[in-house]
Amino acid sequence: MTASPRILLVDDEPDLLDLMELTLVKMGLETDRAVSVAEAKTRLAQTHYDLCLTDMRLTDGEGLEVIAAASALAAPVPVAVITAYGNAGNAVAALKAGAFDYLAKPVALDQLRALIKSALKIPEAARADGSARDLIGQSATMQDIRARIAKLARTQAPVHIAGESGSGKELAARLIHRLGNRADKPFVAVNCGAIPETLMESEFFGYRKGAFTGAEADRNGFFQAADGGTLFLDEVADLPLSMQVKLLRVLQEKKVRKIGATVEEPVDVRIVSATHQNLAALVESGRFRQDLYYRLNVIDLVMPGLRDRAEDIPEMARFLLDKLGGSDVKLDRDAEKALCAYAFPGNVRELENTLERALALCENRRISAADLSLSPALPATNGAPGSKYPLQDHLDQMERTAILEALEQTRHNKTAAARILGVTFRSLRYRLERLGIE
Repeated sequence: MTASPRILLVDDEPDLLDLMELTLVKMGLETDRAVSVAEAKTRLAQTHYDLCLTDMRLTDGEGLEVIAAASALAAPVPVAVITAYGNAGNAVAALKAGAFDYLAKPVALDQLRALIKSALKIPEAARADGSARDLIGQSATMQDIRARIAKLARTQAPVHIAGESGSGKELAARLIHRLGNRADKPFVAVNCGAIPETLMESEFFGYRKGAFTGAEADRNGFFQAADGGTLFLDEVADLPLSMQVKLLRVLQEKKVRKIGATVEEPVDVRIVSATHQNLAALVESGRFRQDLYYRLNVIDLVMPGLRDRAEDIPEMARFLLDKLGGSDVKLDRDAEKALCAYAFPGNVRELENTLERALALCENRRISAADLSLSPALPATNGAPGSKYPLQDHLDQMERTAILEALEQTRHNKTAAARILGVTFRSLRYRLERLGIE
């Protein structure tokens, strides 16, 4: 007979523990209690649990310590946290520390049951690590990316993927979906920049028959199509402000209303978004809603440009040649060196196009440097002419200099430095993080 899943409940409120325990027992689950961080750590070390549910504020510490202890086990235990209503900061900190999901107090029992059901279907880390090999490359950068994706797949939190065009943002999104507990549900990819503004609402939310001329039958939108699975919003920065408002409401309420409908329909989707633009800068300029930004950017993932992992280019080239039908075609040494020296402003997409052209030009099933038709080798960093954003590199350097001077002038008083720079404290904090300034 298979043993029932065992859940560890960690909270210093007896009434809440009683309520959660009663709910879980009715679901056929076994439970243990802990009222402190110390007791939780002891129980985690002594007993195997399928899930841990912990409060963020305990008498002798914080739930983050419980998360760390559960994650450090030989067989890591997924953790969900309970946080005070409206305290998004705690929730974000927990998710970034490795928590699976979170609940806000007062705990809604239907949400608790849904979380438990979802958590108990989390795939094992071994499966995730193996599948993430679809991301080509053995560089330290790509190994870190694969490990982070495997970790992100265990959560239900929204993920925002940043990176240049062609850097593999959609591939990363698909991996997050496939390695998570929604893998058997739909993955719906939407290019937000490719949808006319007049059609956005009907495309995203669907419509009822007769809602407008041409609506001859009921139709589901992207949210209904992705129900239970993942909705990937590519180039989310291209959404007009009017649509951003509507998207925010759906994310908050987890309900959509079709055009022409009088009632809302509940939807259960995980949102993964991506863009090659700087969302934080767009927020500063008023072109992207700040509240939507914080909804989408709970956890971030930055995909590196190909030039930032040049050591992966030979392996990537061989993979792409196989994909293009050139499995028997070889790259000579000079061709390989030329590829590694090139900055690839278009990243993997440009590499694939380059190899496809070389396949058509090469002789004797061997690609030479001349067949690649690349520009002369250029430095790949520090704003080289061959990089995609040389201007951004220059601007970043100027920004860094100005911030450091302001911090020096104010003896590292960030509030005063923000005032000198003419930006908000929040904006300065973001810039410090982005530029890696401690």
